[in-house]
Amino acid sequence: MRVELPESFEKRMKEMLGDEYEAYIESYDNPRQYGLRINPMKITEEELAEGSGFSLEPIPWTKTGYFYKEENQPARHPYYSAGLYYLQEPSAMTPAAKFPVKPGERVLDLCAAPGGKATALGAALQGKGVLVANDISNSRAKALLKNLEVFGISNAFVTNEVPQNLADRFEGFFDKVLIDAPCSGEGMFRKDPAVIKTWDEERPEYFAKLQKDILKNGVRMLRPGGKLLYSTCTFAPVENEGSISWILNECPEMELLPIEGYEEFSEGNPAWGDGREELRRCVRIWPHKMKGEGHFLALMKKSEDAPETRIKLEAPTRMDKKNKTVMEEFFKDCQWKPDWERVQIKGEKVYLVPELPAKLNGIHFLRNGLYMGDLKKNRFEPSQQLAMTLKASDYAGSVSLSPEDERIGRYLRGETLLLEPGEATREKGWILVCVDQYAFGWGKLVNGVLKNKYWSGWRLKG
Repeated sequence: MRVELPESFEKRMKEMLGDEYEAYIESYDNPRQYGLRINPMKITEEELAEGSGFSLEPIPWTKTGYFYKEENQPARHPYYSAGLYYLQEPSAMTPAAKFPVKPGERVLDLCAAPGGKATALGAALQGKGVLVANDISNSRAKALLKNLEVFGISNAFVTNEVPQNLADRFEGFFDKVLIDAPCSGEGMFRKDPAVIKTWDEERPEYFAKLQKDILKNGVRMLRPGGKLLYSTCTFAPVENEGSISWILNECPEMELLPIEGYEEFSEGNPAWGDGREELRRCVRIWPHKMKGEGHFLALMKKSEDAPETRIKLEAPTRMDKKNKTVMEEFFKDCQWKPDWERVQIKGEKVYLVPELPAKLNGIHFLRNGLYMGDLKKNRFEPSQQLAMTLKASDYAGSVSLSPEDERIGRYLRGETLLLEPGEATREKGWILVCVDQYAFGWGKLVNGVLKNKYWSGWRLKG
């Protein structure tokens, strides 16, 4: 049975699509497409296909994305808990895939929750530089933080702020800014018919106003020569070509760039904006032309001649000699070593922090960098988050279970495990618990009993 669309929405879509309208409407009868994006910091496509048994088909417009069959149920596989992939709608992978982020850059994801694009940007940075991932909603920012930590992103500053507050502290700071803007969600009608019930004809104008504020603050935070990628999951011209036309008029230092093409991408329509021909450089994704939902993208660059803002950076830290000795005792068994100049201790908690501006007072944040663990009575206890950045070969004590081992489910529920002699690489002490060499937490081994250290906030129910 065909979905019932709002009358005013149908009227506008008929005007926009003309002869293609029937093909668009027929696309609602097509099955939903399921996608996952692998974590290249942890696994390759070949390793994932071999270890999981999933039937994977490459998504042609992104190097790390794959279609999977619904019956594969990847959210139930232990690899999901190990952060080896992120489940994401195929079209939604496009913005991060077409944004040329390089290791060492300063990157902002301004509307980042729940983390699909942020985890992709963080993986592209490879632990170098900094990713500021922000969401205005505190509950959504908490979900964002978990997804980044599961993925093993160690250089993220996760904030919960309005864009203007960030712009006041990060003006001219970032090499790249991604704005996956809040929108009327018309491109998701097929995937999630519940979105239709929230739509009315005033929503595009409402969101366009929000988008202009977000865009202007995003431009403020770009350095000269920096790039900004704007995306939405709506078809509404006022939110797409309209918002881009507005920011180009408001900020003449911004230039619209072409986006690396794919044969089924459609170009932007100048008539849906202010008429400038450059709007053809925008990309529209239509569900009747591609195996995905509706999306819009625009890539812009700030002029090299734009005024430069110099921001004083936070100075490197100097660890207390006693604490550093305790930390080094633990890390002598670990191939991964922290940059000691970036290690901060607050109370008992130890963090590896990225390079940020010195004055961030008043910014509400959930996490600054990698929470490494706790210092307690002259010993160091590693964190769940540290485990997610490692693999079995990185630590002297580990146990690797097969995906079919029933103890994995018990471990993820927080239960104590029994190990056979020789099953772990050492007989006592901290053990990195893995599935097929991919870590998902710690345990403490004594006399064949593995005390569960999987973080309580992530434990499975039942």
